[in-house]
Amino acid sequence: MPGPGNLRFRSRFRLRRHGEFQHLMKQGKRAGDHRLQIWALPNNLEYSRFGLIVGRRHGNAVRRNRLKRVLREAFRLSRAKLPSGLDIACAPRAGVKIELQETIESLLCITKRLSNGFESD
Repeated sequence: MPGPGNLRFRSRFRLRRHGEFQHLMKQGKRAGDHRLQIWALPNNLEYSRFGLIVGRRHGNAVRRNRLKRVLREAFRLSRAKLPSGLDIACAPRAGVKIELQETIESLLCITKRLSNGFESD
């Protein structure tokens, strides 16, 4: 059972630099469903890192920040089940209502599909 410190969303688990996102989107693989669009690329680390792409088309600042909170929480709660060693960028589909449990399911399913694609390369 993980302790309270094991579920924290520490800065080492985040993608923050513009160059990291650009490299991921150019070199990585992309997949999605009706809720999320996800890009993934192996990062040669023991853990996966997560980044968000939430633009103005998703609404005002209040709505965008809510989306980001739900996406970060989904990553934080599912981090132990996600494939390790990936950089992951996640963008919600415009106009889709994002709920935590459905987002976790989508995140796990899409990243598993993407990581299987890297294993076959």
